[in-house]
Amino acid sequence: MKRKTGQDRSITQNWRPATRAIRGGTARSEYGETSEALFLTSGYCYDKAGDAAARFAGEQEGMTYSRLQNPTVQMLEERIALLEGAEACRTMATGMAAMTASLLCQLQTGDHLVGGRAAFGSCRWLTDTLLPKFGIATTIVDARDPQAFLDAVRPETKVFFFETPANPTMDIADLKAICDIARERGITTVVDNAFATPALQRPMEFGADVTAYSATKMMDGQGRVLAGAVCGTEDFITNTLLPFTRNTGPTLSPFNAWVVLKGLETLDLRIHRQSENAMKVGEFLEGRVPRVLHPFLPSHPQHELAKRQMDACGPIFAFEVEGREQAHALLDALELVDISNNIGDSRSLMTHPASTTHASVSPDKQIEMGVTEGLLRINVGLEDAQDVIDDLDQALRQAGL
Repeated sequence: MKRKTGQDRSITQNWRPATRAIRGGTARSEYGETSEALFLTSGYCYDKAGDAAARFAGEQEGMTYSRLQNPTVQMLEERIALLEGAEACRTMATGMAAMTASLLCQLQTGDHLVGGRAAFGSCRWLTDTLLPKFGIATTIVDARDPQAFLDAVRPETKVFFFETPANPTMDIADLKAICDIARERGITTVVDNAFATPALQRPMEFGADVTAYSATKMMDGQGRVLAGAVCGTEDFITNTLLPFTRNTGPTLSPFNAWVVLKGLETLDLRIHRQSENAMKVGEFLEGRVPRVLHPFLPSHPQHELAKRQMDACGPIFAFEVEGREQAHALLDALELVDISNNIGDSRSLMTHPASTTHASVSPDKQIEMGVTEGLLRINVGLEDAQDVIDDLDQALRQAGL
């Protein structure tokens, strides 16, 4: 591969996903390194004062400041855009920085947003608490019902914001139906695709305008760094998102970008193996606990929709036991699986959302979202699936199941 091949869209757009994940976005320096170079620098120098002026005026290509551009970060952005099938991508310091920026960059006082009911706790804080502080009205609907989005539309509606699968209830939203409703009315769809990643689901293929990610999850996938990403058209990224991020500064560090670049090289391998392991664990839990919420199991009410939209379900799903006391007893009895509120890791992790990831959400809203006191969310890792099952088996017995 030549020095700039990885950033030549006329070539890389013809590569298949596995090749894009390894080589997409790579730009080698004059030293010809095989691995992407890590540029730990805050600023850049110019040969002449006129060069600095030209770059700041947008008349000359080149870096100006690492809050705006960095060679390592730029390589990651191009790679994620290729995997997503997007024209452009901007990365952020965290997943929540990506969610916040993707909304605030395009909304203002008097606008209206329709959001999905089932969502990560911090995303519900954005829609329920932060946006109204700025005079942006929000309506929360059941994202499983496209008609609910249509019914909530007002003349001032600017954005539909939802995640699928939803965290932690694993609700599935009909991407095509919702995006069609939005597009017909000039409404922008912002889809949180963190659970699936572009390795399993590509919302833009169903008409989504913007996809947002916590790249902390499967993209890094090994519990090492925080990162976020927003993908969209070149016009949206350059003219809508960039003015917001360049002046507010939710910047991804070059080191974290380099780590995520390395994570993407094994994303396809990891996410499919973890999907296989999660299916085995889900099948074990069915009949053993009161309820399993795994979209790729036939018992899930949206099983067929999930299969139409996703290549596999990924490592994450949820199940219910009888209340918080039993949920905590099960967690306390685990010997292999870690109690942790993270997801997307190569290690198996489990948490009680009502008291952790969704603790900031009021009890009545938790009930509305489907986050019950007995709900547990599990991230199935790369361990041998039978060892995870054995650990769950003994923990379930100790918890009285």
